[in-house]
Amino acid sequence: MAAKKKQEIEFRYYEIPQNEPCMALLGEAWIRPYGTDSLHFHNYMEIGFCYDGNGEVVLDEQAVRYKPDMFTVIPRNFPHNTASDNFSLSRWEYLYIDVEAFLREVYREDSLYADDLGAIINNRAWAVEASKYSEMSDLIKSIMDEMRYKKEFYAESVKGLMLSLLINIARMNQGKLARVRKQSRGASQISYALHYISAHYAEELTIGDLAGASHMSETHFRRVFQKIMNMTPSDYLNLVRVQMACEYMKKHTDSMELVAERCGFQSVSTFNRNFKKVLDITPYQWKIHPENYEAKLLDYKISAYKGW
Repeated sequence: MAAKKKQEIEFRYYEIPQNEPCMALLGEAWIRPYGTDSLHFHNYMEIGFCYDGNGEVVLDEQAVRYKPDMFTVIPRNFPHNTASDNFSLSRWEYLYIDVEAFLREVYREDSLYADDLGAIINNRAWAVEASKYSEMSDLIKSIMDEMRYKKEFYAESVKGLMLSLLINIARMNQGKLARVRKQSRGASQISYALHYISAHYAEELTIGDLAGASHMSETHFRRVFQKIMNMTPSDYLNLVRVQMACEYMKKHTDSMELVAERCGFQSVSTFNRNFKKVLDITPYQWKIHPENYEAKLLDYKISAYKGW
Protein backbone atom coordinates (compact mmCIF):
# COMPACT_ATOMS: atom_id res chain seq x y z
CA MET A 1 0.00 0.00 0.00
CA ALA A 2 1.36 3.41 -0.91
CA ALA A 3 2.27 5.66 1.98
CA LYS A 4 -0.22 8.41 2.72
CA LYS A 5 0.94 11.67 1.22
CA LYS A 6 2.26 13.98 3.88
CA GLN A 7 0.22 17.14 4.28
CA GLU A 8 2.03 20.25 3.10
CA ILE A 9 1.51 23.67 4.59
CA GLU A 10 2.68 26.94 3.02
CA PHE A 11 3.69 30.18 4.68
CA ARG A 12 2.52 33.04 2.42
CA TYR A 13 3.81 36.32 3.74
CA TYR A 14 2.95 39.87 2.82
CA GLU A 15 4.40 43.30 3.44
CA ILE A 16 1.92 46.13 4.04
CA PRO A 17 3.13 49.11 1.99
CA GLN A 18 4.72 51.84 4.05
CA ASN A 19 2.25 54.50 5.30
CA GLU A 20 -0.75 52.36 4.32
CA PRO A 21 -3.23 51.32 7.05
CA CYS A 22 -3.61 47.82 5.58
CA MET A 23 -3.07 45.93 2.34
CA ALA A 24 -5.98 45.41 -0.06
CA LEU A 25 -6.09 42.91 -2.93
CA LEU A 26 -8.87 44.25 -5.12
CA GLY A 27 -10.20 44.18 -8.65
CA GLU A 28 -10.26 41.85 -11.62
CA ALA A 29 -7.00 40.11 -10.71
CA TRP A 30 -8.92 38.24 -8.00
CA ILE A 31 -11.53 36.84 -10.37
CA ARG A 32 -9.88 33.47 -10.79
CA PRO A 33 -10.09 29.75 -10.11
CA TYR A 34 -9.10 29.03 -6.53
CA GLY A 35 -7.64 25.91 -5.03
CA THR A 36 -4.50 23.93 -4.27
CA ASP A 37 -3.86 20.76 -2.28
CA SER A 38 -2.06 22.70 0.41
CA LEU A 39 -3.22 24.58 3.44
CA HIS A 40 -1.43 27.89 3.96
CA PHE A 41 -1.18 30.62 6.55
CA HIS A 42 -0.24 34.31 6.53
CA ASN A 43 1.67 36.74 8.69
CA TYR A 44 -1.37 39.06 8.86
CA MET A 45 -5.09 38.64 9.50
CA GLU A 46 -6.95 37.95 6.26
CA ILE A 47 -10.46 39.32 5.63
CA GLY A 48 -12.01 37.95 2.45
CA PHE A 49 -15.28 38.88 0.73
CA CYS A 50 -16.87 36.65 -1.92
CA TYR A 51 -18.89 38.43 -4.60
CA ASP A 52 -19.37 35.55 -7.01
CA GLY A 53 -18.70 31.84 -7.30
CA ASN A 54 -19.11 28.70 -5.24
CA GLY A 55 -16.73 26.39 -3.50
CA GLU A 56 -15.25 25.46 -0.18
CA VAL A 57 -13.23 27.28 2.43
CA VAL A 58 -11.14 24.95 4.59
CA LEU A 59 -10.36 26.35 8.06
CA ASP A 60 -7.82 23.86 9.40
CA GLU A 61 -9.96 20.67 9.41
CA GLN A 62 -13.36 22.36 9.06
CA ALA A 63 -14.79 22.74 5.55
CA VAL A 64 -17.38 25.48 4.93
CA ARG A 65 -19.28 25.92 1.68
CA TYR A 66 -18.97 29.43 0.27
CA LYS A 67 -21.28 31.31 -2.07
CA PRO A 68 -21.77 34.95 -3.12
CA ASP A 69 -22.22 37.47 -0.32
CA MET A 70 -20.11 35.65 2.25
CA PHE A 71 -17.00 36.82 4.08
CA THR A 72 -14.16 35.16 5.98
CA VAL A 73 -12.11 36.25 8.98
CA ILE A 74 -8.86 34.31 9.31
CA PRO A 75 -6.27 35.17 12.00
CA ARG A 76 -2.57 35.26 11.27
CA ASN A 77 -0.89 31.85 11.44
CA PHE A 78 -4.19 29.97 10.97
CA PRO A 79 -4.04 27.18 8.33
CA HIS A 80 -6.70 27.56 5.64
CA ASN A 81 -7.44 27.18 1.95
CA THR A 82 -10.05 28.27 -0.62
CA ALA A 83 -11.10 25.95 -3.47
CA SER A 84 -13.70 26.84 -6.10
CA ASP A 85 -15.97 24.09 -7.43
CA ASN A 86 -14.33 22.28 -10.36
CA PHE A 87 -11.65 24.99 -10.41
CA SER A 88 -14.25 27.44 -11.74
CA LEU A 89 -13.98 31.23 -11.51
CA SER A 90 -14.80 32.96 -8.24
CA ARG A 91 -14.58 36.62 -7.40
CA TRP A 92 -13.01 37.45 -4.04
CA GLU A 93 -11.35 40.55 -2.61
CA TYR A 94 -9.08 40.62 0.41
CA LEU A 95 -7.79 42.80 3.20
CA TYR A 96 -4.66 42.02 5.20
CA ILE A 97 -4.38 43.69 8.59
CA ASP A 98 -1.49 43.75 11.05
CA VAL A 99 -3.82 43.51 14.04
CA GLU A 100 -1.15 43.66 16.73
CA ALA A 101 0.69 46.68 15.30
CA PHE A 102 -2.58 48.54 14.67
CA LEU A 103 -3.88 47.99 18.20
CA ARG A 104 -0.58 49.01 19.77
CA GLU A 105 -0.78 52.25 17.82
CA VAL A 106 -4.38 52.89 18.90
CA TYR A 107 -3.76 51.94 22.53
CA ARG A 108 -0.17 53.11 22.77
CA GLU A 109 -0.60 54.06 26.43
CA ASP A 110 -1.94 50.63 27.38
CA SER A 111 0.02 47.96 25.52
CA LEU A 112 -1.28 45.20 27.80
CA TYR A 113 -4.85 46.01 26.82
CA ALA A 114 -3.84 46.06 23.16
CA ASP A 115 -2.28 42.60 23.50
CA ASP A 116 -5.31 41.19 25.36
CA LEU A 117 -7.69 42.59 22.76
CA GLY A 118 -5.52 41.20 19.96
CA ALA A 119 -5.65 37.74 21.54
CA ILE A 120 -9.47 37.84 21.53
CA ILE A 121 -9.59 39.08 17.94
CA ASN A 122 -7.26 36.26 16.86
CA ASN A 123 -9.37 33.72 18.73
CA ARG A 124 -10.72 31.79 15.76
CA ALA A 125 -11.36 31.70 12.02
CA TRP A 126 -14.82 31.73 10.51
CA ALA A 127 -16.78 32.06 7.26
CA VAL A 128 -20.29 33.53 7.44
CA GLU A 129 -23.09 34.93 5.32
CA ALA A 130 -22.90 38.71 5.05
CA SER A 131 -26.66 39.07 5.50
CA LYS A 132 -26.39 37.63 9.02
CA TYR A 133 -23.65 40.09 9.99
CA SER A 134 -24.64 43.14 8.00
CA GLU A 135 -22.76 45.66 10.16
CA MET A 136 -19.48 43.80 9.73
CA SER A 137 -20.15 43.23 6.04
CA ASP A 138 -20.71 46.95 5.51
CA LEU A 139 -17.50 47.80 7.39
CA ILE A 140 -15.48 45.38 5.26
CA LYS A 141 -16.88 46.74 1.98
CA SER A 142 -16.37 50.33 3.16
CA ILE A 143 -12.70 49.64 3.95
CA MET A 144 -12.26 48.01 0.54
CA ASP A 145 -13.83 50.98 -1.22
CA GLU A 146 -11.66 53.43 0.69
CA MET A 147 -8.58 51.44 -0.34
CA ARG A 148 -9.90 51.13 -3.91
CA TYR A 149 -10.53 54.81 -4.61
CA LYS A 150 -8.12 56.42 -2.11
CA LYS A 151 -9.90 59.73 -1.82
CA GLU A 152 -8.56 62.48 0.40
CA PHE A 153 -8.11 61.33 4.02
CA TYR A 154 -8.74 57.68 3.06
CA ALA A 155 -6.07 56.40 5.46
CA GLU A 156 -7.69 58.12 8.42
CA SER A 157 -11.08 56.77 7.38
CA VAL A 158 -9.74 53.23 7.03
CA LYS A 159 -8.21 53.34 10.51
CA GLY A 160 -11.54 54.30 12.05
CA LEU A 161 -13.41 51.64 10.09
CA MET A 162 -10.78 49.02 10.95
CA LEU A 163 -11.11 49.71 14.66
CA SER A 164 -14.89 49.26 14.45
CA LEU A 165 -14.44 46.04 12.48
CA LEU A 166 -11.91 44.59 14.94
CA ILE A 167 -14.12 45.45 17.90
CA ASN A 168 -16.99 43.61 16.22
CA ILE A 169 -14.73 40.59 15.70
CA ALA A 170 -13.69 40.73 19.37
CA ARG A 171 -17.33 40.76 20.45
CA MET A 172 -18.00 37.61 18.43
CA ASN A 173 -14.95 35.83 19.80
CA GLN A 174 -15.16 36.95 23.42
CA GLY A 175 -15.00 34.10 25.87
CA LYS A 176 -14.35 31.37 23.29
CA LEU A 177 -10.55 31.32 23.17
CA ALA A 178 -9.78 28.29 25.33
CA ARG A 179 -12.76 26.22 24.18
CA VAL A 180 -12.22 26.73 20.46
CA ARG A 181 -8.48 26.11 20.57
CA LYS A 182 -8.74 22.93 22.64
CA GLN A 183 -11.21 21.42 20.19
CA SER A 184 -8.81 21.68 17.27
CA ARG A 185 -6.74 18.62 16.34
CA GLY A 186 -5.45 19.52 12.88
CA ALA A 187 -2.65 21.78 11.76
CA SER A 188 -3.84 24.47 14.14
CA GLN A 189 -2.63 22.31 17.03
CA ILE A 190 0.54 24.33 16.64
CA SER A 191 -1.13 27.70 16.08
CA TYR A 192 -0.69 28.35 19.80
CA ALA A 193 3.04 28.08 19.23
CA LEU A 194 2.97 30.13 16.01
CA HIS A 195 1.14 32.94 17.81
CA TYR A 196 3.49 32.66 20.76
CA ILE A 197 6.53 32.98 18.51
CA SER A 198 4.99 35.96 16.69
CA ALA A 199 4.42 37.74 20.00
CA HIS A 200 7.62 36.73 21.82
CA TYR A 201 10.28 36.14 19.13
CA ALA A 202 12.43 38.92 20.67
CA GLU A 203 12.54 37.10 24.01
CA GLU A 204 14.58 34.08 25.09
CA LEU A 205 12.34 31.12 24.15
CA THR A 206 12.71 27.41 24.78
CA ILE A 207 11.00 24.50 23.07
CA GLY A 208 9.41 23.82 26.44
CA ASP A 209 7.80 27.28 26.34
CA LEU A 210 6.30 26.55 22.92
CA ALA A 211 5.15 23.06 23.89
CA GLY A 212 3.50 24.49 26.99
CA ALA A 213 1.73 27.14 24.92
CA SER A 214 0.39 24.30 22.75
CA HIS A 215 -0.64 22.14 25.72
CA MET A 216 1.65 19.30 24.63
CA SER A 217 4.63 17.45 26.02
CA GLU A 218 7.89 18.65 24.53
CA THR A 219 8.51 15.34 22.73
CA HIS A 220 5.03 15.25 21.20
CA PHE A 221 5.23 18.93 20.27
CA ARG A 222 8.51 18.46 18.41
CA ARG A 223 7.07 15.54 16.46
CA VAL A 224 3.81 17.32 15.54
CA PHE A 225 5.55 20.57 14.62
CA GLN A 226 8.07 18.78 12.39
CA LYS A 227 5.32 16.81 10.65
CA ILE A 228 3.16 19.87 9.93
CA MET A 229 5.81 22.49 9.17
CA ASN A 230 8.51 20.28 7.63
CA MET A 231 11.03 21.97 9.91
CA THR A 232 11.95 22.00 13.58
CA PRO A 233 10.51 24.54 16.03
CA SER A 234 13.98 26.05 16.43
CA ASP A 235 14.39 26.48 12.69
CA TYR A 236 10.99 28.18 12.43
CA LEU A 237 11.80 30.50 15.35
CA ASN A 238 15.05 31.49 13.67
CA LEU A 239 13.22 32.00 10.35
CA VAL A 240 10.81 34.43 12.04
CA ARG A 241 13.67 36.22 13.83
CA VAL A 242 15.59 36.61 10.58
CA GLN A 243 12.47 37.87 8.80
CA MET A 244 11.88 40.42 11.56
CA ALA A 245 15.54 41.46 11.46
CA CYS A 246 15.19 42.15 7.74
CA GLU A 247 12.05 44.20 8.34
CA TYR A 248 13.79 46.10 11.13
CA MET A 249 16.86 46.86 9.01
CA LYS A 250 14.63 48.26 6.25
CA LYS A 251 13.37 50.93 8.65
CA HIS A 252 16.32 51.62 10.96
CA THR A 253 20.05 52.26 10.75
CA ASP A 254 20.90 50.76 14.15
CA SER A 255 24.04 48.74 14.78
CA MET A 256 23.95 44.99 14.19
CA GLU A 257 24.32 44.51 17.95
CA LEU A 258 21.04 46.35 18.52
CA VAL A 259 19.30 44.59 15.62
CA ALA A 260 20.34 41.23 17.07
CA GLU A 261 19.05 42.17 20.50
CA ARG A 262 15.72 43.54 19.20
CA CYS A 263 15.07 40.37 17.21
CA GLY A 264 15.83 37.81 19.91
CA PHE A 265 19.40 36.78 19.19
CA GLN A 266 21.66 36.48 22.22
CA SER A 267 24.77 37.78 20.45
CA VAL A 268 25.90 39.21 17.13
CA SER A 269 27.73 35.98 16.32
CA THR A 270 24.53 33.97 16.85
CA PHE A 271 22.65 36.51 14.72
CA ASN A 272 25.20 36.27 11.91
CA ARG A 273 25.29 32.46 12.01
CA ASN A 274 21.53 32.00 11.87
CA PHE A 275 21.01 34.79 9.32
CA LYS A 276 23.51 33.15 6.98
CA LYS A 277 21.95 29.73 7.55
CA VAL A 278 18.58 31.03 6.36
CA LEU A 279 19.60 33.44 3.59
CA ASP A 280 23.12 32.30 2.74
CA ILE A 281 24.43 35.85 3.16
CA THR A 282 25.44 37.91 6.17
CA PRO A 283 23.25 40.67 7.62
CA TYR A 284 25.75 43.22 6.34
CA GLN A 285 25.53 41.84 2.81
CA TRP A 286 21.75 41.80 3.00
CA LYS A 287 21.63 45.40 4.14
CA ILE A 288 23.47 46.41 0.99
CA HIS A 289 21.28 44.23 -1.26
CA PRO A 290 17.94 43.66 0.53
CA GLU A 291 16.35 42.20 -2.61
CA ASN A 292 18.20 38.99 -1.73
CA TYR A 293 15.74 38.47 1.12
CA GLU A 294 12.71 37.56 -0.94
CA ALA A 295 14.55 35.30 -3.35
CA LYS A 296 16.43 33.41 -0.66
CA LEU A 297 13.48 33.04 1.69
CA LEU A 298 11.47 31.33 -1.04
CA ASP A 299 14.09 28.58 -1.18
CA TYR A 300 13.96 27.84 2.53
CA LYS A 301 12.76 24.45 3.76
CA ILE A 302 9.32 25.63 4.78
CA SER A 303 7.08 26.24 1.76
CA ALA A 304 7.19 30.04 1.94
CA TYR A 305 5.71 32.25 -0.74
CA LYS A 306 5.48 35.98 -1.22
CA GLY A 307 1.76 36.65 -1.26
CA TRP A 308 -0.22 34.50 -3.69
